[in-house]
Amino acid sequence: MINFTFSYADLEYFLLILVRITCFVYSAPFFSMNGVPRRVKVGFSIFLAYLVYAAVDHNVVVYNTVVGYAVVVMKEALTGFLIGWGAQICTTVTSFAGSIADMEIGISMVSLMDPTTRQQATFTGVFYQYFFTLYMIITGMYQYLLRALIDSFTLIPVNGAIFKSESLLESVVMFLGDYIAIGFRIILPIFCTMILLNAVLGVLAKVSPQLNMFAVGMQLKVLVGIGIIFLTARMLPAAADYVSVEMKKMIVSFVEGMM
Repeated sequence: MINFTFSYADLEYFLLILVRITCFVYSAPFFSMNGVPRRVKVGFSIFLAYLVYAAVDHNVVVYNTVVGYAVVVMKEALTGFLIGWGAQICTTVTSFAGSIADMEIGISMVSLMDPTTRQQATFTGVFYQYFFTLYMIITGMYQYLLRALIDSFTLIPVNGAIFKSESLLESVVMFLGDYIAIGFRIILPIFCTMILLNAVLGVLAKVSPQLNMFAVGMQLKVLVGIGIIFLTARMLPAAADYVSVEMKKMIVSFVEGMM
């Protein structure tokens, strides 16, 4: 007969770990995809919380009233959310790059349903998002996210988060500066090709005014743009590596801002 007993203090400590992990799962990339059933997310969070509970050292959670415990719960929820959100905002670079690319090509009006977010997205944005998700699976980036979450319990103990608003805001502002640079690096071949194509069409319009370059140019932009997207697909792993590095920097900076 199995005799498994625990105290209220153990239950309270386990629930605090579960809150941080659950908020991370619902905000981090790859884990927060809407295609994953919610029961799977909840079961995975409980299983991971049990493993973390058995591995980390237990600290005494000091509070006086129910409101005090609620404040501790909110601190753990915000800690898990910020760690996951720090990685999630880096994946939005792909949607930004795809939107700019489709605007240059001329297919920005074409929208698809992104199954990962269940929102309308552009054709190239969905393509880049699929590639980056596949790259995360191949390179084991999701394992790094889990390790970062587990290590956060050592760096930021339960009820030990100290939110430094200036440090967190500085991390976000620094990333926004790199956000546009990363996006334009991804679509730089498309951007340069469209500039050259517009220059050629402008010269032809001057040389042969009788030709309707507007109708011809729209078709050429779509054909050339889609061709460049698939020809430069071999360059996407390098761009995904760069996004992964930025993701690691954001997680580290966010964790440092809560220590």
